[in-house]
Amino acid sequence: MPDPLVSIAVMEPTGSSHEEELLAVLGKLYSLMEAKDYSQNVLLRSRRDPVYFINVRYWSSEEARQDAHDDPEIHRCWERLGQLCHIPRVHEILDVIDWKSVLLEKSGR
Repeated sequence: MPDPLVSIAVMEPTGSSHEEELLAVLGKLYSLMEAKDYSQNVLLRSRRDPVYFINVRYWSSEEARQDAHDDPEIHRCWERLGQLCHIPRVHEILDVIDWKSVLLEKSGR
């Protein structure tokens, strides 16, 4: 991905009984997103506050992002996720910063 778009969502299961189903739905969603070449996903869990899951999504392109938003299969997964968890925070479109280049420019190399 030459210029990836990144999204981050924080998810909190609505109950301990929903956690297993939440992970199953996320697995299905991630498989669909990867098979359709919409995105790659990383799921993280906080060690200090394990109630929270953090999804980091690397979109293949802006077009792939739009295609996913128009895809009924993806929407069904997102709808089910809305029933299984609360999403207190979403950062929808983030750009990756090439911090190494910034340091090189600053040092004059």
